[in-house]
Amino acid sequence: MIKQIICINWGTKYGAPYINRLYAMVARNITPPFTFTCFTDNRDGIRSEVLCEDLPDIDYEVPETRRGIWPKSRLWGPKLGSLSGTVLFLDLDLVVTGSLDALFTYGNPDDVILARNAAKPFERLGQTSVFRFPVGKLVPLQKEFAANPFLVAEKYGYEQRFVTREAPGGIKFFPRKWIRHFRFQCLLPFPLNLFLPARLPTNARIVIFPGEVLPEDAVSGGWSGRQGATLSQHLKAFGDYGFRQNRPFQFLRHFMRPVNWVADHWRE
Repeated sequence: MIKQIICINWGTKYGAPYINRLYAMVARNITPPFTFTCFTDNRDGIRSEVLCEDLPDIDYEVPETRRGIWPKSRLWGPKLGSLSGTVLFLDLDLVVTGSLDALFTYGNPDDVILARNAAKPFERLGQTSVFRFPVGKLVPLQKEFAANPFLVAEKYGYEQRFVTREAPGGIKFFPRKWIRHFRFQCLLPFPLNLFLPARLPTNARIVIFPGEVLPEDAVSGGWSGRQGATLSQHLKAFGDYGFRQNRPFQFLRHFMRPVNWVADHWRE
């Protein structure tokens, strides 16, 4: 069986550096044969081992919302470039830390299997940072979404909630220990985060980075784009704004020590 990995890239947020790193991490952690396909609107700088295909065509407008990555709905059509059969989707900003082989043999080939959403522990919610599906299985979702994209986005908020609740035949989850959420399951709670770096949980094969924190933030430390990259910047924010906003510890809770294991894995 050829293991088929896919990813999607549009716009300027990620691009070739992320695609190339993801390919390299996959190649180090998978038993051949495998393919790695990127559906993209820009092929510049992408390494030759990556099979590039155009973004799948759609005949509806993708809503611009604060929540949900609805352009992923392009992957739900009856065709997916030249691919058929089972594919494993990976977000561009995750870190592969262990073997991916079992993600292809877990469950049945016809299953739709998602990572668990650690941000919503009391909701049976999947995470589409990592999910496996047969090409064409999610066509009913795309049709429903295409009929009124703004209404669906408003009702479900996140595309992963739409997939979780409406996938034909329901969804399954990958084992909890295989896929971990960096901020909720790796980063230590305050005040330990001030002194110790985030840990890599035992048996983790993939660490996902939903939200504002990216792998490069973990490598450098701090929280770039929030309070700054150094502890002194966080302490200053704590003094300047924390008590004024009645949330005195929010700035210190966001601080990260540099994480060496992310640097070790997140590379070409």
